[in-house]
Amino acid sequence: MAVRVKICGITRLQDMHAACEAGADALGFVFYEKSPRHVSVEAAAELIRALPPFVQSVGLFVNAEPAFVERVLEAVPLDLLQFHGDETPADCVRYGRPYIKAVRVTADTDLLKCAADFDTARGLLLDAYVPGVPGGTGESFDWSLIPARMPKPVVLSGGLTPANVAEAVRQVHPWAVDVSSGVESEKGIKDPFHVAQFIAKAKAS
Repeated sequence: MAVRVKICGITRLQDMHAACEAGADALGFVFYEKSPRHVSVEAAAELIRALPPFVQSVGLFVNAEPAFVERVLEAVPLDLLQFHGDETPADCVRYGRPYIKAVRVTADTDLLKCAADFDTARGLLLDAYVPGVPGGTGESFDWSLIPARMPKPVVLSGGLTPANVAEAVRQVHPWAVDVSSGVESEKGIKDPFHVAQFIAKAKAS
């Protein structure tokens, strides 16, 4: 079964179209002002109105105030929520929407416990731990830290590029892979060639 691919940090219509045409299964929209890939509520709503069918829209939040998340959900028809901060399981389920929880992996991270704690999540997104930065760092982590039999679908993230995604899929066998900085020409701007290469290599593995 081919791995699913999420292209995260979409900020422009042309990048969205390029990712969809290349075969992306999901696109990520970052509602976190400190990120260089941040998108406004209004811009995200406009982009998602132009999203073709059968491509999921994912909204990324980092320790957001509930009122802000609710404002986004009123304006933007997101298919899936992604919580990338210190949110608790109760924080994640309060919106009544399907969600995935990001975990920044270190040698001390108990991923089986994370899966049990977030048993209501659709999956866990595993990313590299970089102090003070919640994601989008371009750093990878030791994939051998992932248990062979995770009870939740794994979305592998962190430092993935067209050069290493095939090996990542072969080693980890994730449900999906997630990339942002690894397919950019500059922060927040996707390179259509690298996007297409990433998706092709991921799905061919």
